[in-house]
Amino acid sequence: MWRCRGAVCATYTHFLYLNFSSYVIMKAARSNTLGAAASNNKVKYSRLAADDDGYIDLQFKKSPPKVPYKAIALAIFLFLIGSLLIIFGALLLSGTIEVEHPDRTIPVIIIGLLVFLPGFYHLRIAYFAAKGYRGYSYEDIPDFGD
Repeated sequence: MWRCRGAVCATYTHFLYLNFSSYVIMKAARSNTLGAAASNNKVKYSRLAADDDGYIDLQFKKSPPKVPYKAIALAIFLFLIGSLLIIFGALLLSGTIEVEHPDRTIPVIIIGLLVFLPGFYHLRIAYFAAKGYRGYSYEDIPDFGD
């Protein structure tokens, strides 16, 4: 029987477990590789050039940016609704539009600001990315999982 003393035994058993699990994984990978190679005899291989360093130019080429149209449409919507709420709240607060309680118009301005700011922020990023300014890209705009 094993007599364990603290972390030494735990480390040793963990080491044995890792070695055994990696052996099982390697054994399964070898059997899958051999089985796949035997069934796929039509593959033609070619020898690599001696001066090849393993890199190709295509892996360093950036793909063209994907434009998040839905996110930009949402930013336009937020910008317009926020602008309308700010203007409407300012007209209510100034008394141009008559209301019974002018102090209740302040929440309209606050909601307008809360809706306006994210719309303006994302529209600004989209505009600068479209113009090609350095440091701005469409990747900075959340695409909401599209």
